[in-house]
Amino acid sequence: MKALAGAAVRQRSVRFLIVGGGAAALMFALSYLFRRIGIPPFAGTTAAYAIVFAVAYSAQRGWTFGGAHAHRRAFPRYLAAQLGCAVMAGLVGYAFADILAAPAVVMSAAVTATAGIGSYVLSSRWVFARAG
Repeated sequence: MKALAGAAVRQRSVRFLIVGGGAAALMFALSYLFRRIGIPPFAGTTAAYAIVFAVAYSAQRGWTFGGAHAHRRAFPRYLAAQLGCAVMAGLVGYAFADILAAPAVVMSAAVTATAGIGSYVLSSRWVFARAG
């Protein structure tokens, strides 16, 4: 079992999912904590997102993709990729909720899949692509 887990973690896609899942959990925890201690929702969630963005970028660059990418090249690309994923997720959310009248759980699944797949594709093929 230990060997199987070790082999799975050597897969870049598995490491990406671990970092992404951890980032989502951290976002939930920070936004909840900031709200509970009285920080206004917009300020709290924005601060939580900024913290999670920095942690996720560091983990994706360093662990998922091996850390061989210069920050001055990778960071602006990561920022652009995440902004693009956010816009795509917003459009998918709008389409599922307002056009298709899908239930919230279906919309949430579609948005999550869109953001996750988009982020992985952009990260692996552009942000942290091997120089060649």
